[in-house]
Amino acid sequence: MPTPDAAENETPLSAVDLAIFDAARACVEEFGVRRTTLTEVARRAGVSRPTVYRRWPDTGSLVAELLVRELRAIIAETMPSGGAARARLVRGIVAGAAAIRSNPLFGKIFRTDTDLMLTYVFGRLGRNQRTLVELFAAVIGEGQSDGSIRAGDPTRLATMLLLITQSAVQSAATVATLLPGPELDAELGHAIEGYLRPETTRRR
Repeated sequence: MPTPDAAENETPLSAVDLAIFDAARACVEEFGVRRTTLTEVARRAGVSRPTVYRRWPDTGSLVAELLVRELRAIIAETMPSGGAARARLVRGIVAGAAAIRSNPLFGKIFRTDTDLMLTYVFGRLGRNQRTLVELFAAVIGEGQSDGSIRAGDPTRLATMLLLITQSAVQSAATVATLLPGPELDAELGHAIEGYLRPETTRRR
């Protein structure tokens, strides 16, 4: 299966780029997106403001790229590389959703800039979503070949998995008293498992 490496198919980052991303992450975790400025990012990164502006014209574009890289790193860390396709996909999605919920960067934005999180990550079909759909679809194709995942267009099934997972991540805080983290993970796993299981297996 393809490895969702954050660095895959991307130009390697320079030391300056890495310093800027690290500074941007620290600023957002401390201040939130709205109070983060490129001037403060430049100061913390130890570079000039023009150096940052040449790469990103505004805070929004920098944060958007930071979140793309953060999400891809989470995917690379949580998606199992071995085992049956359906089990691998269920474990990977549940672990990835839990990692996003506990991630300091995503957590700060969920708490202070929810509308911006919806725009950067969930409000449009951008690079994050396409990366996830492609990854899910590839594993679904493997599962259909080995009989562990039901028939259907892999991209459509993958898109529905994206919607299920996004909902679980977005709404986790609102249902925390009813579904604390571990229970939410378990129920999300059951939902994905049931959605992917072949019809013949469901009737047994």
